Amino acid sequence: MKVKTKSKKVNKSWLNDHVNDPYVKLAKKEGYRARAAYKLKEIDESLGLIKPGHLVVDLGSAPGAWSQYVRRRLSPQGAAVGDLNGTILAVDLLPMEPVEGVQFIQGDFTEADVLAQLQAILGDRPVDVVVSDMAPNLSGIDSVDAARISHLIELAVEFAQMHLKPQGALVVKVFHGSGYSQLVKLFKDSFKVVKPIKPKASRDKSSEQFLVGIEPKKRPALE
Repeated sequence: MKVKTKSKKVNKSWLNDHVNDPYVKLAKKEGYRARAAYKLKEIDESLGLIKPGHLVVDLGSAPGAWSQYVRRRLSPQGAAVGDLNGTILAVDLLPMEPVEGVQFIQGDFTEADVLAQLQAILGDRPVDVVVSDMAPNLSGIDSVDAARISHLIELAVEFAQMHLKPQGALVVKVFHGSGYSQLVKLFKDSFKVVKPIKPKASRDKSSEQFLVGIEPKKRPALE
């Protein structure tokens, strides 16, 4: 019973923090589906990544807050609906309510057929920005979870290196802990510019951070 009581206290504390969170209130006011929109907004505004006319791929897009933010960035009036100057492709295993102007593929990005669908839509068009909020189902076992997180990020890096323009950028969510230093090394090996960012919208208690890679390095030719 003690465990249950503690759990209820934790849940009540989280719910209280969530309800009073300024970014939750702001998301509700501005029509975003999640406070996560402000994480990407801060990253984008600090680095100037997303511009009108861009082709942007959103990996792990549900519930759609990042796609909503990108859609507004590509709108001549910064609007959630109406004219759109650019292209947004989104992928997630979970369903996502439509975002106007966003082409959505529901499926597992780690599966070859889903990747093939995305690549078929892209064709020969180079991508300006890839954003990834992908996260695996966590087991609670640190080593297992770190491996799952790393695998998703490695796939995102591989996709970015294949499809990004020479000046393109990749934004991924990572977590401080086991495997973090290896992911930083992966980014430094894969991009000319690497910037770790902890947005203000990321909760202080969270180990969440974001890595931004700009200007992908050429992949070594196969021998």
